[in-house]
Amino acid sequence: MNTSIQEAIKLVEAGHTESGLKKLADIEPALHDEDKAIAAQLYYEWGIVDRAIAIVSDLHELYPGETDLTCFYAELLIETDQEEKALRILETIPETDKAFPESLLLMADLYQMQGLFEVSEQKLLKAKALLPEEPVIDFALGELYFTQGAYGKAVSQFKKAVRAEAVIGGVNVYQRLAESLSTSGEFEEALEWYEKAVQENPEPNTLFGFGFTALKAGYPKTAIKQLTELKQLDPAYSSLYKPLANSYEEEGLYEEAFETAKEGIRVDEYNKELYLSAAKMALKTKRPSEAKDLLQEALALDPGYIEAVHTLLSLYLEEEDFESIIDLVEEVRKYGEDDPKFSWFLASAFAGLEEYEKARGEYEAACLNYQEDGDFLYEYALFLLEEGRRKEALPLLKKIVELYPANEEVHEMIFRIEDENSFE
Repeated sequence: MNTSIQEAIKLVEAGHTESGLKKLADIEPALHDEDKAIAAQLYYEWGIVDRAIAIVSDLHELYPGETDLTCFYAELLIETDQEEKALRILETIPETDKAFPESLLLMADLYQMQGLFEVSEQKLLKAKALLPEEPVIDFALGELYFTQGAYGKAVSQFKKAVRAEAVIGGVNVYQRLAESLSTSGEFEEALEWYEKAVQENPEPNTLFGFGFTALKAGYPKTAIKQLTELKQLDPAYSSLYKPLANSYEEEGLYEEAFETAKEGIRVDEYNKELYLSAAKMALKTKRPSEAKDLLQEALALDPGYIEAVHTLLSLYLEEEDFESIIDLVEEVRKYGEDDPKFSWFLASAFAGLEEYEKARGEYEAACLNYQEDGDFLYEYALFLLEEGRRKEALPLLKKIVELYPANEEVHEMIFRIEDENSFE
């Protein structure tokens, strides 16, 4: 390598980037072609892609048969979104050339970028036939299948690749395999590979995947360990807070779950799910007033957030704040949102306010969706009994014992009603 190029490299590595680039630019015109190719590679590595292209374009014209140079030129063109030109250049490489498999990999990337997955797969399988033991091709096939959502096929390819290399193209293959397994629901096996992945490189996405998968697999302690490590590494990683709060909740550590969700809100104030998580933990730690505030914040972000609406309605019902139930349902419906359970909540509210006609109408509406719900049927039956409508309540009670044969209380109620009816 030219000594002046070595001096330029030393300057850049020492942090004197401008001086290094100037040195390289000054000597470039006098360089031999082989050294010009080295300079182009350096420009590419240092992010000066346009300058690299200018050099390699000239060299490609001089040496069209240098297929390694052709592949590098195509890579640079792909980097600058010149896909069609890159494809034309790659197609000039003959099948008998040693660089042909690499050209197939580059073409596969191009076709994948264009959404032509079948063509991309054909190119990769052709490269695989030429180089059956090459892990880079197995990895590329795994990436393609993962992109398509074919996780089982992706797992198979990543397992082949990882037998040879733990890192390919700067990517942690353990992590890719673990993610593929986790996404396909194979949580237990995924954890084994995540453990290897974090040993190889404990970077944020890997730690998150490990923690998230551990929670899904039913290991909240492991999830807490990994997600806490992630929080220490990168507290701005907003996605970690909800699964971490959920993990604490699974362990019965409601105070920690509450504080974690609130911490997450400070990082991401527009995350409605964190407000809901914090609200639920506020309820479990006897903070109903804070829960209401948090739920209202969630609904301010998304008025149609049904789970938050249900939670707030349940809280109002527990407090017998019947007016607020009616107001909230009306407000949410203004935004075009509706839900079958709204009728049940309204029925309970109107009954609590002794507006029995309205309550009966809402119970009838709710019954269309809750004919198999024992709690609803019991509440509706009690309402009808209080209204003196025993004959209407009877089939509801019978449905309850059909669903729950061991319910002695309801059996007794049925017996009394039928006994009374026999004297009418």
